[in-house]
Amino acid sequence: MRILPSGDHALLVELDDLDQVLGYYAALSAAPPAGVIDIVPAARTVMVSTSGGLNVLAHALRAVEPVAGDRVAGDLLEIPVVYDGEDLSDVASFLGCAVPELIERHCADEWTVAFCGFAPGFGYLTGAGTWDIQRRTSPRTKVPAGAVALAGEFSGVYPRESPGGWQLIGHTDVRIFDQGREPAALFHPGRRVRFVDAGRG
Repeated sequence: MRILPSGDHALLVELDDLDQVLGYYAALSAAPPAGVIDIVPAARTVMVSTSGGLNVLAHALRAVEPVAGDRVAGDLLEIPVVYDGEDLSDVASFLGCAVPELIERHCADEWTVAFCGFAPGFGYLTGAGTWDIQRRTSPRTKVPAGAVALAGEFSGVYPRESPGGWQLIGHTDVRIFDQGREPAALFHPGRRVRFVDAGRG
């Protein structure tokens, strides 16, 4: 673990991998040091903002004991999905399985929002299973809002129309980000997500 300054009021904790980030974020969120204003996880780092002194914060951050295991027991959100994505067959072929097996696997996994970024409301969801999906060689200029996708070890839902290079496997009508709602974003670090096949039955 390395702790680096990030501006005048924050420190960046560098960790070895995403599992360490999840465990560290869970422990830090459960018992934040005095003066902590915000905790922002990413793929290999956790940024901590404070209203107090950085030296005191650095000492407290070094004492944090990460939660054992790589999953955070947050609240559960179910997302209904119609599995009709343009890349569904390609992803199934890449994994060496039939489309129904891919859908079953995606729904059976329990996903955790590891961190957010790219666009407001976009969550990087990591599964309990093993996923390693290559990105598209040529990104699309327009991915529709609600598109459910896979890339690398992550799944995600596009909160609005935007360019994107992830593999599209389906879509949902759930509004992942809505500025007129409180909170605007459905995904937040630590939240558990289960995808449900809306076309089944």
